Amino acid sequence: MIFPERLGGSRAGPYAGKMTDPGASPRVPRNGWTRSVSRRTLIVDVSIAGVFFLIALLFVFDDVPTFLTLVGFTASLAVRRLSPGLALSIAWLTAIGQMLAGLPVLASDMVILAVLYATAAYSQGRTRRAGLISVGVGSLVAGVYLAVVQRGVDQLGAALQQGDLASMVWSTVLMSVVSVAVLGLSWTLGLLTRTRTSARESRFTQYRAVEEQRAAQLAVVVEQERNRIARDMHDVVAHSLAVVIAQADGARYARAQNPDAVDEALTTISSTAREALGEVRILLARQRQDGATGPQPVLADLDRLVEQMRSTGLDIDWATIGTPTGLASGAQLAGYRIVQEALTNALRHGDTGRTVALRLVWTADGITVTIDNALRMPSVAADGESGPGGRKAGEIGHGLPGMRERALLAGGSLTVESSGGRFSVAAWLPAGTHAGPELPSDQEVNA
Repeated sequence: MIFPERLGGSRAGPYAGKMTDPGASPRVPRNGWTRSVSRRTLIVDVSIAGVFFLIALLFVFDDVPTFLTLVGFTASLAVRRLSPGLALSIAWLTAIGQMLAGLPVLASDMVILAVLYATAAYSQGRTRRAGLISVGVGSLVAGVYLAVVQRGVDQLGAALQQGDLASMVWSTVLMSVVSVAVLGLSWTLGLLTRTRTSARESRFTQYRAVEEQRAAQLAVVVEQERNRIARDMHDVVAHSLAVVIAQADGARYARAQNPDAVDEALTTISSTAREALGEVRILLARQRQDGATGPQPVLADLDRLVEQMRSTGLDIDWATIGTPTGLASGAQLAGYRIVQEALTNALRHGDTGRTVALRLVWTADGITVTIDNALRMPSVAADGESGPGGRKAGEIGHGLPGMRERALLAGGSLTVESSGGRFSVAAWLPAGTHAGPELPSDQEVNA
């Protein structure tokens, strides 16, 4: 009766996955007969079997059959965790040889209990079922052998002549019950150990899953925060550099005719650079440590933004229509950044000789922000045709995706249109309960 072991090493014990760590004990690889166990486990089992053999040899060495029985059970004990199926097969063959030799119960027979425990605790499928079948069949065989065969032919004949058959049957039943109780207890203890180990592995797996879920959520949050910081950084740097470049170019051209314009341009460049540096420091501090806060621009700061853009020579027609309603701080920041990015694009890629229309239309549901500007005539570069606004065809920048993402995160929407030589950006942002600073006027203001 040979039962190949199918169990993988991961089911051998609690948190067996830890054995894959670099510092873990090397493992004996599994095959069709064996489980994957650590070499330390195998050395311990072989050592226990060796000690058991030496101790039992002092008490049970009477003849060759007894010695061979001890050798067989010792081998079964040594491989019980490496290959429970092989250990059960060796134990069965040894027990059959013991009964054929007519030997009585020996101390080495205790190994059967350890083997049955191993079949339930360390195996699955056919090997575990074979261990349970061995409990029933082995108990019946042991009862018959002890109650009938061990009496000898003379005692058996005398019992039959005296009509004492019932006593023999009851003796067989009693021996079988005692055997099934002892053998079954060993197998049941092994099954309970396996159940407890599986429960512990299940809890550990659940814990690992929760930790991985938390790590994944943290990674998503971190990535979202990085994307938000990247958008803020893009808005701040792109806007500030566009203003600085425009002022520097204007001062260079006007230096000969209007020296005072140079001082005004340098003042604008200095203030713009300082503001950009302050915002960049806030963004970098927020990236280095959680919870770092700083002032964020809102729609009330559009006055300063528009004046800054006008100082570069950009003609902006700004109108606010309707009664301002409460906007959440996130929507306030999104509206400001969208206007900032759109005006920066108009300065960098649009026709600065024509007016840029900026409209803020307030309704009870929120605000619609529209920026419309004329496009500069596209030029054809040496390496390919440029698209609207001077960007090469197929090239995607951060500006438009960033504006759309800001509007979506604020619960609104953003549309972009390019037709008839004009470029239009329209964003709708919903009203919220946690409002930031509002525009100071509820009347139409034409700047």
